[in-house]
Amino acid sequence: MMTTGTMMTTTIGMMTTGTTMTTTETSGRASGTRLSIRARLLIGMLLLTGATLLIAGAVNYVIERQSLETQMDESLARDVEDFRVLADTGIDPETQEHFTQAADLMYTAMQYNQLAETQSVIGMQDGEIVWSAPENVSLRLEQDPEFVAWAAGVEPESAYITTVETDESTYRAAVVPVHLAQDSAPGVYIEAADLQAELREVHMSLAIFIGAGAGALLIGAIAAWLLVGRMLQPVRDLQATAQRISEEDLDSRIQARGHDEFAELTETINNMLDRLQLALEQQSQLLDDVGHELRTPITIIRGHLELMDSHDPDDVAQTRDIGLDELQRMSLLVNDLVTLAQSNTTDFIRPQPTDIGDLMHDITAKAQALGPRDWSLTSRAQGTVTIDTARLIQAMLQLCANAVKFSEPDTSVELGSTFRHSESAGTELCLWVADSGIGITPEDQRGIFKRFGRGSSGARTQGSGLGLNIVSAITAAHGGTIHVESTPGAGSIFIITIPLEPADQSATLPDTTLPTSPSPEQESDS
Repeated sequence: MMTTGTMMTTTIGMMTTGTTMTTTETSGRASGTRLSIRARLLIGMLLLTGATLLIAGAVNYVIERQSLETQMDESLARDVEDFRVLADTGIDPETQEHFTQAADLMYTAMQYNQLAETQSVIGMQDGEIVWSAPENVSLRLEQDPEFVAWAAGVEPESAYITTVETDESTYRAAVVPVHLAQDSAPGVYIEAADLQAELREVHMSLAIFIGAGAGALLIGAIAAWLLVGRMLQPVRDLQATAQRISEEDLDSRIQARGHDEFAELTETINNMLDRLQLALEQQSQLLDDVGHELRTPITIIRGHLELMDSHDPDDVAQTRDIGLDELQRMSLLVNDLVTLAQSNTTDFIRPQPTDIGDLMHDITAKAQALGPRDWSLTSRAQGTVTIDTARLIQAMLQLCANAVKFSEPDTSVELGSTFRHSESAGTELCLWVADSGIGITPEDQRGIFKRFGRGSSGARTQGSGLGLNIVSAITAAHGGTIHVESTPGAGSIFIITIPLEPADQSATLPDTTLPTSPSPEQESDS
């Protein structure tokens, strides 16, 4: 049996169930087992939800228990006050005078007291029970020996409320000393409430809360497992697609579902796969093209060396010239390939403000050294634009060299530049090179800008087949385009179009009409 003071602090023990991993990280790695993202998300959600329910249940239990104890203490305090009023002003029903005997006062108080189902009273004098609660009261304190033994030893000087613990139950008891002048034997009036009985309803509510929480947690776990599985379906599709790509082909793509972040990730992965496939195809094509282009000069050099008469000085000299010529062409091919490889880097071009009028004048002056043609700068835009001067000169001179290669001496080659406005693209810089050469057929125009692309009229020994591809790469690096307008037998016009930066558009001039390739009739009339 144990007694505490008015405010008793109790320790509540609660048991929780959780998920325990029995394998260590080392053994998991050694055996190759792992938890999927789906499982980790589910475990995290269950732990978070379970902790939330645990905290909510514990707080609710503590609050309800404290509220119950407060209500019991208030009820006991009211009964104690009623007992005091009865002792001070009450009249003994038998004598019709004030109470003179403690036992009579306690008996009358018991008769007037309206006890709850979990409450009871006893009256003590000289360590013995003189009165107990009426027979209709369910709680019988006199039947709890430990409580009776505690009550027999109580000698209070003033009223107080305390907690009494026995093997049968725990009680919240109000102890009131009874001292009457005419009665030499003082009494003790004790009213007690069964705390454990009162707490059964709270415990029942807690059990219902735990059961409902566990059920909700189970239903939530099943729903979350299905929902997370559906959300992570794009990731599984990505894994399956990656395996198919590595094992079978490069054409498989992931099907985008919905409009959330996973759908955006799917689109990003698909775009990345498109770029990878294109890069691999270009790499394979490059290896095939380079192998084909290098195989020819190597075959030529080897063939002449094998057939060369080492005792014939003329044959040796001729073979040497052929070998040097083929090696020079191979060197040009390698240099062009290096330029194309650099075009895929971020620092391939280094734009800076450039006066376009002065640039066109310099290009025209340098082009005159390429061959005896009637060079002219027919249109020159004026203004400052942001471009890579060196790369643009390289592109324009390549077009000029191409014009010289496919035109007759003393024929005209025109260069020009202008600004063109459009609602969709804004202001654009247009540069062109027009020649009066043999022209390009419509069938050849579609492939001349590809790697090793040549027209049907182009001779293999005239270049590496990478010149126009380099021009296209330089133009693309500026964000522009290049196209050709040509009429077989009348000449060709190569036009480079580069969109201008917003800061450059204020320095432009009005539009100038772009030249068009002459028809065969116009060429003959001139």
